Amino acid sequence: MLLQLLSLAILSFIALSSVIFFVCACLIFMLTVGFDKRLRLLHYFTCAWASLYLVIVPHWQVRRRGLQLVDKQQSYVIVSNHQSGLDILLSFALFIPFKWVSKIEVFKVPLIGWNMWLNRYVALKRGDKNSIKKMLRQAEQHLKNGSSIYLFPEGSRSADGKLKPFKLGAFALAKQAHVPILPIAIHGTAQALPKKSLKLTGHHPICIEVLPPIDSQQVASMSEAELASHTQQIIAQALSQKPPA
Repeated sequence: MLLQLLSLAILSFIALSSVIFFVCACLIFMLTVGFDKRLRLLHYFTCAWASLYLVIVPHWQVRRRGLQLVDKQQSYVIVSNHQSGLDILLSFALFIPFKWVSKIEVFKVPLIGWNMWLNRYVALKRGDKNSIKKMLRQAEQHLKNGSSIYLFPEGSRSADGKLKPFKLGAFALAKQAHVPILPIAIHGTAQALPKKSLKLTGHHPICIEVLPPIDSQQVASMSEAELASHTQQIIAQALSQKPPA
């Protein structure tokens, strides 16, 4: 009962605060778009917005590891496993300048989805070949402009926490844009906030772990399928081990 009440209180806070934060996001966009073409300031504000919702939940013990491996002046294709809707909040907590690739339905969510449009994140309509081509063009342009691209190569959340096969789009993009791949392992979110649920399930440690980048030379030397398999193995190995303290 207490967990249900806490879940309801947190959801209510998210709904109400999102109105205020979206207004702030609009103001930041209008004041900075003229000189901040990559919208880095707006993205960092969005990172802080998302991170607040991690902080306010006492049941989540959130840790970030491996941030020293990230060169914020380098653009990457960032890929991670996907267990829960919580993964998105956790990824923002890295405070890395990136653009999301996300299904178009998310962009239609009031306030939070509208903020994604403001940030010029990349919308994708699943199963639509024209949308996939448009996504790849937009993503490549963002990479050329210096922003990383973040994708979940499994395509959708895993129902059992196990890694699903990686789709090739992220790896084709990295090869085409001649950029490194940054693998990320997300631990514990499936237990903290299960798929298709908005209820808290008790105390859970959560960790987002940045793994060593796959440099652009190695990306160029491997096929898309080889890269997908190699990256999946790297993330799977990290997930099989105890999250770093």
